[in-house]
Amino acid sequence: MSIPHYSSLLAAKSGSGARRKVVCPFDQEPIATVELSDGDDVESALKQAYEHFRRREAWLTPSQRIGILRRTAELMTGQANELAMLIASEGGKPLPDAKVEVARAIDGMVTCAELLRSSGGRVIPMDINAASANRVAFTCYEPIGVVVAVSAFNHPLNLIVHQVAPAVAAGCPFIVKPASDTPLSCLRLVAMLRQAGLPEAAGQVTVTNSSEVATALVTDPRVAFFSFIGSADVGWKLHSKLAAGTRSALEHGGVAPVIVAADADLDAAASKLCKGGFYHAGQVCVSVQRIYAHRSIAQQLAERLAKLAATLRVGDARLEDTEVGPMIRPNEVDRVHEWVQEAVSAGAQLLTGGHRLEPVTCYAPTVLLEPPAHCKVSTSEVFGPVVCVYAYDDLGAAIERANALPVAFQAAVFTRDYATAMRVFRSIDASAVMLNDHTAFRTDWMPFAGLRHAGLGVGGIPYTLHDMQIEKMFVGPI
Repeated sequence: MSIPHYSSLLAAKSGSGARRKVVCPFDQEPIATVELSDGDDVESALKQAYEHFRRREAWLTPSQRIGILRRTAELMTGQANELAMLIASEGGKPLPDAKVEVARAIDGMVTCAELLRSSGGRVIPMDINAASANRVAFTCYEPIGVVVAVSAFNHPLNLIVHQVAPAVAAGCPFIVKPASDTPLSCLRLVAMLRQAGLPEAAGQVTVTNSSEVATALVTDPRVAFFSFIGSADVGWKLHSKLAAGTRSALEHGGVAPVIVAADADLDAAASKLCKGGFYHAGQVCVSVQRIYAHRSIAQQLAERLAKLAATLRVGDARLEDTEVGPMIRPNEVDRVHEWVQEAVSAGAQLLTGGHRLEPVTCYAPTVLLEPPAHCKVSTSEVFGPVVCVYAYDDLGAAIERANALPVAFQAAVFTRDYATAMRVFRSIDASAVMLNDHTAFRTDWMPFAGLRHAGLGVGGIPYTLHDMQIEKMFVGPI
């Protein structure tokens, strides 16, 4: 049976003809092919984008950008079910969660359009001393320049929206490289942006044929802003090679900590933590991974969490009743299993899971109690369906353990006591702390930032839009 082919969306192409198969992570069956870009393609894309930016007379007005964003949201709404199935098929996110992702992506488009209606420059005080006498000053926002975005597989539509919709709103031409495992949602989205009126040179998609070609794209001096979502090793390596003057935002993974106090509602906590730990098979940068529970309730909480985890339906993400889908690649299952086995061999108590499932990309939701501090599940991002519970006697010591790693992102605390909640909020290393909710909670307009090794800059649609603009000032006499 033939499968669809997706051409790259470049303003001009070399026509090399190279293709790559995209497979469904559940059964590893091909679902499409995509066109690959070589160095000539990337050079052409950069040339087209940069020339488009330099033609100031051709810049889209705010009204035109608002129209493109709103029409794209309408097109996405009309194809919402197809987009959700595409997310489930190429990325393995369970269909109910994929539908939520589509709804968020549509709302992100609308949010970008609304920001243009409510944001603008400011008046700078003048005429307040001799130097500023008889002068007026004000600012306005202009696009920063060409945006290059490199994205991740785990939210193949909404992450692209977060990277390219602010670029459209700002008036920046963009070139986006989606994850090679999940390029189809990105290609569909940018095709809709073009259908809504975005010029080809203002929005391009490339699936590069090598890491060298991708590096050449990112590090070119014509790039004004680099947006990266993915592993810390790759992100920091690319960041170190950026051309002088290129601004950047990096979003890497964390090892999200949760503090559960002795007075917490255990049933509510277990339910929230189950969702936050096993959503998208734990392949989320702020997925619940480390739970520090007071010793008086640690065993109870771990057992309740394990009981819930054992009932989760693991399988084909394209089915409505699937709760946990596959991991993105078979070798990721192997890695997670090795980490779990290491922890169990070192003395961790395995309460549920800890084994592979059929087909080869599925792994049983796993709960470990008291894995030693030196194990990989305690020190590194699992990025899989594994949650660890640790007992503590002193809250300060628990916070110290939560803060012990070189990454910090979002965190959570479960308690009925306001003073405990505020103590954790003030003391824990995190860019956001959730009260009585899991660490993966997010709305698309809130700030979202990895700290230290976990990232650079602040994500979230309004913050990304700000980063993709320059504030330009006019000063003149009155």
